[in-house]
Amino acid sequence: MFRFGLPLLLLVAFSLAGCGERGTLDAARGDAERGRLLVARYHCGHCHAVPGVPAARGLAGPDLASYARRSYIAGRWPNEPARLASWIAEPQALAPDTPMPNLGVSATDARDIVAYLATLR
Repeated sequence: MFRFGLPLLLLVAFSLAGCGERGTLDAARGDAERGRLLVARYHCGHCHAVPGVPAARGLAGPDLASYARRSYIAGRWPNEPARLASWIAEPQALAPDTPMPNLGVSATDARDIVAYLATLR
């Protein structure tokens, strides 16, 4: 009975390590500072107001202040890092009718943007 004790305990501990705040584990894989710079490079601020990005004062899309505290992406899907990265990279794949444009964001860039948005509390 106890021969699996330590490996099982370690597995549970590592599994629970990412359960604190939603998205923390996956968002940590991205580079938040690079993500902040990418928000400016992809001109996300034409539509969104984004704290920490001086030119990002758009009003067409939702303000992204306190984004990490939101429960849903675009009011439709649970706010999870992998889904948010998919949304940023290819919004029409999730919602063909969305006004959010496909900006050609790579998977790596999307992950970094997600990491930055995770800092917006």
